[in-house]
Amino acid sequence: MKLATLKNGKRDGRLVVVSRDLTRCTDASFLVPTLQAALDDWTRVAPHLAALSESLEHGSVPSERFHEHDAASPLPRAFQWADGSAYVNHVELVRKARGAEMPDSFWTDPLIYQGGSDSFLGPRDPIVMADEAYGIDMEGEVAVVVDDVPMGASVDEARDAIRLIMLVNDVSLRGLIPAELAKGFGFFQSKPSSAFSPVAVTPDELGDAWDGGKVSLPLWVDYNGKPFGRANAGIDMTFDFPTLVAHAAKTRPLCAGAIIGSGTVSNKLDGQPGKPVGDGGVGYSCIAEIRMIETINDGKPKTPFMGFGDVVRIEMKDGQGHSIFGAIEQTVQKYEKGA
Repeated sequence: MKLATLKNGKRDGRLVVVSRDLTRCTDASFLVPTLQAALDDWTRVAPHLAALSESLEHGSVPSERFHEHDAASPLPRAFQWADGSAYVNHVELVRKARGAEMPDSFWTDPLIYQGGSDSFLGPRDPIVMADEAYGIDMEGEVAVVVDDVPMGASVDEARDAIRLIMLVNDVSLRGLIPAELAKGFGFFQSKPSSAFSPVAVTPDELGDAWDGGKVSLPLWVDYNGKPFGRANAGIDMTFDFPTLVAHAAKTRPLCAGAIIGSGTVSNKLDGQPGKPVGDGGVGYSCIAEIRMIETINDGKPKTPFMGFGDVVRIEMKDGQGHSIFGAIEQTVQKYEKGA
């Protein structure tokens, strides 16, 4: 089934079930008011939501047009947002870009940071920033939402706890990252609010593209209306989602509704850094990677980071070309205090 949260003037919005073709939705708030409330009581609530989903498909319940612009992120705020770097090719490239060596342990031990989860952006909300000099970048990712995960959970237990899957734009401010990490205390100002896809889907909606740990489909990233990235999320993923979830739960339990991200989807090409889509490659899911490739090839980057007015669109399609999660589409806007 596919679930979304419609904006209704309240922080956590209103839960709806969305049709598989993303055209219609039906109110689910009579069952449970919000997605977080559903996750808190998933064993009891999920069968009722699934039945509502089937009724929606058969046209036997009242429905309304589903407009992605009316959607908040499926969880407008969450108790936990922990983002991994499962695609080590991406980690290697961005560390090279700031002159940092990559320890060998990064290939065997997942890297995860704890992001801000109190104010996610809606999938069509603008990215509002005060200064282009921050180095505004998109990061196209996949994420899972889990049920309660006990501390010390095994990889199999972590796999069984995955309830929903969605897409992410993990906005990064590349100009602020080096100085912040140099303090040795992690990201904060350099990681503003992330945005998630209009809908979150249960794993069964992905069919054979979901193997219990990875989503083997291309992530479509368009930048200012042109193809920018088509990297396959199931390729070059060094650590799958159950591994990331188990890693996050090693020393603490994870609460129902916790979100675990994959990190930027990134593919190599014949064992080497990839090529732009226009040159026959699968491109990139963030600007930092293409800048690093330009530096390797030409001695310096030429692609600027995002500026005011630039637009990024992130989407994933099934084998028939139909959108699975809806699209994240965001424009960078200048922040005006008090506006």
